[in-house]
Amino acid sequence: MARTRGPLHFLRQLALRVRATVAPLPDISAQLWLQTLRRYPFLQALPLHDQGKLRALSALFLDRKEFTGAHGLVVTDAMAVSIAAQACLPLLHWGAPERALAWYDDFVGIVVHPAEAVARRQAVDAAGVVHHYDEVLLGEAMERGPVMLSWPAVDGAGQGGPDGQPFATSVVIHEFVHKIDMRNGPADGCPPLPPGFMGTRGARAAHAAWRDAWEPAYEQFREQVIIAERFGGAWPWLDAYGATAPAEFFAVACEAYFVHRERFGQEFPTLLPVLDAFFGRPLSG
Repeated sequence: MARTRGPLHFLRQLALRVRATVAPLPDISAQLWLQTLRRYPFLQALPLHDQGKLRALSALFLDRKEFTGAHGLVVTDAMAVSIAAQACLPLLHWGAPERALAWYDDFVGIVVHPAEAVARRQAVDAAGVVHHYDEVLLGEAMERGPVMLSWPAVDGAGQGGPDGQPFATSVVIHEFVHKIDMRNGPADGCPPLPPGFMGTRGARAAHAAWRDAWEPAYEQFREQVIIAERFGGAWPWLDAYGATAPAEFFAVACEAYFVHRERFGQEFPTLLPVLDAFFGRPLSG
């Protein structure tokens, strides 16, 4: 059944337009923004035009989200901007800021921890026995709920590894890609796809094209990780956590795509054009 947009939708859109014309646009100071760019090389490497777009998008993000520090942590303006800039990077080419940020409108709260967080979990085995265990988390995105982040992991995004090459990681991008993935239900590695995705006709064809690209890449990556774990083979360049589930592979791949796109293209040549199409990267970029 087709869903129609009711009067509440149009009233909300009207309110946003009125707010945009009456209220001053939020902004990030030039000094704070330049500090953020210098801190994260993958942001500083963006074209100047894209840096300006990301700044406006991040400012609006900050205006709409609420940050809470856990265990006495004080979330400074610099910390909040660091999170906002990385969270908004996947939305950079998705239209006007108000339209792009609609992808994150299912939540408001962002909880920042001073270190790794420990979550109490439970699992039921094949015999029906319930097992309790602790899971150490660098971040977590909850469906239609807040995002949790570890500040040291946020701050270390894209920093240099032992060989001088940047780690292709960003816990912020990872968790916010999960949020994008959750827009059509629990995270499964297949987010909502735009009409005509990669030249397809219809949603079924678009999802088939997505699966044809991602499923073999995921299985090959899992095999690499298994060989490394069990037989001492070479570890893959991508974070091995991506081998735990298709949703995690998608999130880890997106981290690498945004942090070190060139290397990602070398490692996953079949996925690079898929992510370019999904995130709307200009063909000349």
